[in-house]
Amino acid sequence: MSRRSVWQTAEARRTYVAGGLWIAGSVAALLVGDTHEAAWLHLRIDLPGLVLLAGALVGGWNFFPKGIRAVRRLRLDMNFLMTVAIIGALLIGEPVEAAAIAALFSLAELLEASAVARARQSIEVLVRLAPDRARVITEGGEEHDVPAVGLRTGQRVRVRLGEIIPIDGRVVDGESAVEESAVTGESLPATKMIGDTVFAGTVVADGYLEVEAGTDAGDTTLDRIVRLVRQAQAQRSPSERVVQRFARYYTPAVTGLALLTMTLPPWLGLGSGLEWFTRGLTLLVIACPCALVIATPVSVISAITSAARHGVLIKGGEYLEALGQTCAMAFDKTGSLTAGRLEVVALEPLEGVPAEEVLRLAVAVEQRSEHPVARAIVAYAKGRPAGRSNHTVSGFQSRIGRGAIARVDGREVRVGSPDLFPDVPLPHRFAELEQEGRTVVLVGTDGRLLGMIALADQPRPGAAWVLDQLRRLGVHERIMVTGDHELVARSIADRLGITDVRARLLPEEKVATVKGLLANHGTVAMLGDGVNDAPALATATVGIAMGAAGSPATIETADVALMADDLRILPYAVRIAKLARRVIIFNVAMALALKIALAVGAVLGAVSLLVAVLVGDMGASLAVTLNAMRLARLDPEAGIGGPVSSGH
Repeated sequence: MSRRSVWQTAEARRTYVAGGLWIAGSVAALLVGDTHEAAWLHLRIDLPGLVLLAGALVGGWNFFPKGIRAVRRLRLDMNFLMTVAIIGALLIGEPVEAAAIAALFSLAELLEASAVARARQSIEVLVRLAPDRARVITEGGEEHDVPAVGLRTGQRVRVRLGEIIPIDGRVVDGESAVEESAVTGESLPATKMIGDTVFAGTVVADGYLEVEAGTDAGDTTLDRIVRLVRQAQAQRSPSERVVQRFARYYTPAVTGLALLTMTLPPWLGLGSGLEWFTRGLTLLVIACPCALVIATPVSVISAITSAARHGVLIKGGEYLEALGQTCAMAFDKTGSLTAGRLEVVALEPLEGVPAEEVLRLAVAVEQRSEHPVARAIVAYAKGRPAGRSNHTVSGFQSRIGRGAIARVDGREVRVGSPDLFPDVPLPHRFAELEQEGRTVVLVGTDGRLLGMIALADQPRPGAAWVLDQLRRLGVHERIMVTGDHELVARSIADRLGITDVRARLLPEEKVATVKGLLANHGTVAMLGDGVNDAPALATATVGIAMGAAGSPATIETADVALMADDLRILPYAVRIAKLARRVIIFNVAMALALKIALAVGAVLGAVSLLVAVLVGDMGASLAVTLNAMRLARLDPEAGIGGPVSSGH
């Protein structure tokens, strides 16, 4: 059920009526040639005066009860200030100003509520992505249309071209490109085949899928995103808490100043009591902390919601502001800066043996193994002649930590580390490849080396570009922390332009490293993807998790989650956090400066009640709101120096 718009509420209707009465009363006062001068207890009883009085009462009813409650609680808030301002304006015979305050303050409140609601409700688009119905396939193969909210783990659902996947799960039949932008923020469709994971709320773009539900309805990745964003929106950021504390003392202080303005100058004989009462009343209107109070939350909500729509889940204003302050970031290597899987990078035959023959023998043996190195060699051979040849293989033996041995076409072939070739001298090139950070696999027989295959974990697409963008964004310290060997870590770091490398670290040593960075920099972000990174992520000021989509534990524990398994969205996350921080600082400073300037003008008699409402209250509130809303328009595809999807 859709929520009622702010502009359709009872408060909005009273505002419309109050605005109409204010305009009508003001026009009527001009037509009848109003020449009265303000005076104490000068309550107007002519037609324009009655219309304006009605406007003040109708509009004021939006906040009169709140103002009275504020007095009872001994907390002087903006509703109290506006209530006093309206009553005071009526007492001194200024019904035009009284009606203006009621109508314009009510309008300002609606504009603020609308802006916050619009930022909040943009996440509701995700809620509506999940379909109401699902096609469940029974064990007999029959198809039943059922409510999607009743789906349970293990049920099998059918999704056709153009339809929305109703549940997180695994593809068990079919193949299709799937539009996943709602969950991961990735603009390009992902190809899904049997065994691949899919998410509720994503769209089958060009094929047909049957999906086995991996979770119950209501506990999908999409549900978690929406739930956590709502929680994040409800939390107060550090800046908001500071402003709230400031406003708690600021409002009584300015109220006291207004009372002094009303009483002290007349007592000193510096003017009439009516004149100084009007100036004090104007000061009360200017003092309304409305713009100050909303300056931070509307910025935080706008940024968090916009980030969520683009695949970056930020858990609250605290982490948004911390990420915006970050000048140092630590990176796990495997699975974060790199793809997390080995790839063949060099094939070097020895003793005149053809390269394809070396690869053919290696594949014949490694096809029987499930080791990551074996899978990488077999994957490399696909599409090459070595991947299509048939050999007679027997006697396969896996030697844990060393490699594998098998008989290929009747002769023994060994594939693995030097431990499998104890009596064979290693070529000089072997040491060179290891110095380059490669994993080197030897291929040969019992007494003869036939060739070498070098493998390495490769940097993620665009990783060097990402690190360069972070540098431009002010993240000057970029540190690699990894449990891998020094040579391997240095090899990747050199390709990515990272100079600070901490290698061969155990999980507790990663924590100690992050603590050291915190001591030096104050605020540190940490990017990781594995379980062994969890302690370090928790220790950092902001823990950022890679590829969180489909991982409930990661989504729940990370401070910031990059839903897609794509590093190139990270600069956008940092950019929107830093921009949000700048917007917050500017909004607060602008609101304070404007109020101080108007307050001085009010005391000097240069600012009227109407100007105070138009500029000091509604104008300031509207300005900070519009400034905050531009965060929602920040485009992740337009990164600094190139688009996120370019793969630079």
